[in-house]
Amino acid sequence: MVKVTVPATTANIGPGFDTLGLALNLYNTYTFEEINEGLVFEGCLDRYKNKENLVYRSFAKTAKLLGKNVSGLKITMDIHIPVSRGLGSSSACIVGGVFGANALLHGNLSRDELFKIAIEIEGHPDNVAPAVYGGLTASIVENEVYSVNYNISDKIKFCALIPGFETSTHEARKILPSEVSFKDAIFNVSRTAVLLKALEEGNFKLINVSLKDMLHQQYRKTLIHEYDEIEKICMENGAHAFFISGSGPTLMNITDDPDFIKNMENSIKYLKNKWDMKFLSADKLGVIVQ
Repeated sequence: MVKVTVPATTANIGPGFDTLGLALNLYNTYTFEEINEGLVFEGCLDRYKNKENLVYRSFAKTAKLLGKNVSGLKITMDIHIPVSRGLGSSSACIVGGVFGANALLHGNLSRDELFKIAIEIEGHPDNVAPAVYGGLTASIVENEVYSVNYNISDKIKFCALIPGFETSTHEARKILPSEVSFKDAIFNVSRTAVLLKALEEGNFKLINVSLKDMLHQQYRKTLIHEYDEIEKICMENGAHAFFISGSGPTLMNITDDPDFIKNMENSIKYLKNKWDMKFLSADKLGVIVQ
């Protein structure tokens, strides 16, 4: 039996579109166990209990690459990352399945090799890289995928506002323009470069300035109910910065105020949608296999 724990992730982080990602201390745990025959799931909704399950598909692809066969498999899921909320639930499933197969079937592949398999399944690295390596990551694709880690200050706390509704990643990407201006490209490149140092130092003033974006958030916010109201409430209650987590709809605040949630509670209760608030911090380890 093998247990794989995978952190949630927030991708893009403002200007770092399809490049930056950060692992967070919210986790899914997947347990894999060989059985005599068949495929058994526990801990997930009935509609996911089939061979289209992303954890199983990732496990099966890795097993095939390893040249291994499994006649029977039981997958138990302890799920804490909300689905379709911009917190890397799909990447967690993929990383869980890939690392689970390698461990259960004694594949002996390295973390870097397993990272590449996960990228083949996911198609882009921004969520997968922090899920695998932990911490703050920046990734590029140039024939193969390269990913590097940055330090992030312990002073920084994240407060996620997670709504009761979902958004489609496909719709959130479809709404983006096919071309951007030279001016907007420079705007984002400059801020991404500065943001990495600001996050390392915990420089909240610089974080606020460098988290601004011209490539995706102005379009994606139209898919998120009450976006403008939430942003106004968060900034009025002392958020140092505010951004869309991944493609949304979770909205993320950067703060150092331990009373931030308490201060927010009275304001958000009057909104039409239910918004759960959760303090999160950076996970620095990434996927753990036991």
